[in-house]
Amino acid sequence: MAKKLRVGLLFGGRSAEHDVSVVSARSVLAALDPAKYEVMPIGITRDGQWLLGADPQAALVDHAQSGVSPGPLPLAQAFSGDLAATGARELARTESPFGELDVVFPVLHGPNGEDGSIQGLLQLADVPYVGCDVLGSALGMDKIVQKRLFAHAGLPIADFLAVRRRQWRDDPAAVVAEIETALTYPLFVKPAALGSSVGITKVHDRGELGAALDTAGRYGPRLIVEAAVPRAREIEFSVLGNDEPRVSVPGEIVAAHEFYDYAAKYEADSALHVPAPLPAETTEALRELALRAFRVLECCGMARVDFLLDGKTGAAYVNEINTIPGFTPISMYPKLWEASGLPYPALLDELIRLALERHRDFSEQETGR
Repeated sequence: MAKKLRVGLLFGGRSAEHDVSVVSARSVLAALDPAKYEVMPIGITRDGQWLLGADPQAALVDHAQSGVSPGPLPLAQAFSGDLAATGARELARTESPFGELDVVFPVLHGPNGEDGSIQGLLQLADVPYVGCDVLGSALGMDKIVQKRLFAHAGLPIADFLAVRRRQWRDDPAAVVAEIETALTYPLFVKPAALGSSVGITKVHDRGELGAALDTAGRYGPRLIVEAAVPRAREIEFSVLGNDEPRVSVPGEIVAAHEFYDYAAKYEADSALHVPAPLPAETTEALRELALRAFRVLECCGMARVDFLLDGKTGAAYVNEINTIPGFTPISMYPKLWEASGLPYPALLDELIRLALERHRDFSEQETGR
């Protein structure tokens, strides 16, 4: 019998997407084949404590309710120790009750989980991990930088403007004037580095703009203001692979609210159409754009690429890329692969295989073997 792979399932985290991460982790944990994997869930609390145990999801709840910090447990000590002197991999082997992990599956959404931070830690520790590497993760998390790169590569994007929170607080009249010179209402105002539609507001006129900038500013120092695409259709593709990525069938989201905000995603009856009802030529054109977007940001492993289709003209715009897409029961990423002939458990197998493949490639490049 083949030896089971020891998978560290990393979830929770300090971002505003903590709750979504916990739901995603439950879904992944239920779908990983127990005959192939020995799963070690690793929960990170909202204040950054790392929790290990038979049920770290319950521990996250207990920690939140008690308000008492339990202190970091052995694996967290390993990852936060003296990497230069000892190396996290060796510490994890000797001090963690779980022993050495074969691969880590981060299901962390938002800052400190999806932005290259955890990826850099795992890379320093020489631990294989699922998903994009440091560069792809950092670029994929930052809506401003990714749009600039898309535009440079000739990919179609809606007009946008970058705003710093400090600018808005110091000189709001100048910021409003700059926005209204560059763009026309309606607009979307978002944090530059967050997902799950947290902190996003649709702005119909000047009277709504200030509150929207304040809301987005609660989640980070950099904000993005985007032109709204008229009667937009929201189309998504899942991408999977390293050097030879492949693209799923398309999916379409029909939001229960005016736009696909957090409540429409997780609390309302928004409709998901898989596959999306699109002409074959439109599907193929969008698939090619999804592949180009994945490569422009140097992604690997997985990503979901989101498009907006103009309801008047049919023009397509790359909206954004998500390098750790949701894995909740309603999430598009696994649903699109299921519809493409790759069931959820097989998708997880492939993601883990890709993580180990990339780690081997990186090791060979680094050591010259």
